[in-house]
Amino acid sequence: MASQSMIHPSAVIDPKARVGKDVQIGPFCVVGPDVVLDDRVQLGSHVVIEGHTEIGSETKVSSFVAIGQPPQDVNYAGQPTRVVLGKHNDIREFVTIHRGTEKGGGLTQMGDGCMLMAYCHIAHDCRIGDHVVMANAATLAGHVEIQDHAVIGGLTAIHQFARVGRNSFIGGASAVSMDVVPFASAAGNRSRVTGVNVVGMRRSGYSEDDVRLIRAAHRVIFRSNLRLEEAISQLERDHPVNPNVQCIVEFLQNSQRGICR
Repeated sequence: MASQSMIHPSAVIDPKARVGKDVQIGPFCVVGPDVVLDDRVQLGSHVVIEGHTEIGSETKVSSFVAIGQPPQDVNYAGQPTRVVLGKHNDIREFVTIHRGTEKGGGLTQMGDGCMLMAYCHIAHDCRIGDHVVMANAATLAGHVEIQDHAVIGGLTAIHQFARVGRNSFIGGASAVSMDVVPFASAAGNRSRVTGVNVVGMRRSGYSEDDVRLIRAAHRVIFRSNLRLEEAISQLERDHPVNPNVQCIVEFLQNSQRGICR
């Protein structure tokens, strides 16, 4: 266990918990026996971490966060499912992250460098990529996938099993019931695609040629009046080796819920 000088005396840390170097644990925290806190993790006051939960190095967890609680699933019967969070994440006040279910793969997972603002909720079996931002009170139902560099606006709710593609942007107070393709901007209840997330692409280092090509691909999908299968075939034919277009094609081919239009 880490040096006691880093752990507030009011915190309750199970002796079986694995706590790395230079970890800071604030007042009135509770850390369960199957929890792993990697080096330089910081917990604010009143943080509760339970279940088989792993938190990567240099992640900051603010006050009143609850991670690793049982899933809100009527069929859950205490199975040892998990939460795994990556490195350098910033998890703000009152965020809740639930562990997975057996039928959903047993894992709720988040990558590196994400920011979850206050009151966000991540339900069981969600998969969140790297550098994702969820603004205040954004909510994911079970089995949601959020790909790398996506931004979810505040007060947005995302339906179970829906997917949000990489570098996409969801406007605030939206309700997302179908998949949002990579590089898209979408908003509304129910959400509709409004264009390409040009600002987000530029911030992530995409070139103007990349932006131009993605815009062209989106026109084929959303403005050509082609059926989705025809649009996919045209993109494969016109851009067989471009990784960004192929990312969109693969996303479309794997869609189970259909896509936001």
